[in-house]
Amino acid sequence: MISVNEIALDIFEEMAEYPEDYNVEFHQFDNGARFIDCGVKTRGGYLAGKRFTEICMGGLGEVSFRNGQINGIPMPFIDVNTDFPAISCLGSQKAGWTVKTGNFFAMGSGPARALSLMPKHTFEVIEYEDESDVAVICLESDTLPNAEVMEHIADKCNVDVGNVCALVAPTASIVGSIQVAGRCVETSIYKLNELGFDTKKIHSAIGTAPIPPVKKDSTQAMGCTNDATIYHGQIYLTMNAPEITEYLDKIPSNKSSSYGEPFYDTFKAANFDFYQIDTALFSPAEVIINELSEGKVYRVGAVNPEVTLKSFGLL
Repeated sequence: MISVNEIALDIFEEMAEYPEDYNVEFHQFDNGARFIDCGVKTRGGYLAGKRFTEICMGGLGEVSFRNGQINGIPMPFIDVNTDFPAISCLGSQKAGWTVKTGNFFAMGSGPARALSLMPKHTFEVIEYEDESDVAVICLESDTLPNAEVMEHIADKCNVDVGNVCALVAPTASIVGSIQVAGRCVETSIYKLNELGFDTKKIHSAIGTAPIPPVKKDSTQAMGCTNDATIYHGQIYLTMNAPEITEYLDKIPSNKSSSYGEPFYDTFKAANFDFYQIDTALFSPAEVIINELSEGKVYRVGAVNPEVTLKSFGLL
């Protein structure tokens, strides 16, 4: 059986051994738990962002960068692909675990979720869980974890605390911008799962999104990083599921009643209350689907360069 934690551990070990190569810092607590600071007190960078994203996907995705353009304006893009979409995206990368203990708060994603089964329903649907004795977690947070946080993660994953490995990066950092944009494929898989589609029928997935500039604070960064996928994420899915035609019209972000302005502006207008925002907004801009059983290709949605550039502060 594929173990997302064991695969991701190999990537973590390399970063831990050569932190200077990634502009990160490695730390180990007295209880044996280890973590790598990828942007809280360090500057991180593209290579650290690449590895962070790969670990988020349980080592089952490939990540690369390229120089692209949005309406003629140069912009870095992230390209992500996986041949294990349900496991890598929903079973690992999905930010489905709110890690909160004491004064520490983080959105947790990565392989450790396949041990903690957070949330359990997701793993029931994709029929996957890991059996590793090592837990590797990615924490999106402005602060570094302490030993108590690592104990909490160990308890939820049912592993020894000395076998907990974490990567930490704020949303407002280079690694933060990269790893959120790197969720472009995951956003499409997540949306289909929410619509009730069996994501195990998706064979392969590839996607791209612009890497947004780093903003001043986490709230502005959250808006900017979400917009990278909402308004400019482009995804290509290969699947064996003729019933996908029933879901096509509900996939892209432009079907949401909250679509049309940068996410930060929408969030601010909603008094920073997520419950006032239509959840259908959290989808890629454009999705192309190659359905194998009938040999058909479908395209829904479209990129919105104007809103993307406005969000990025370039318009």
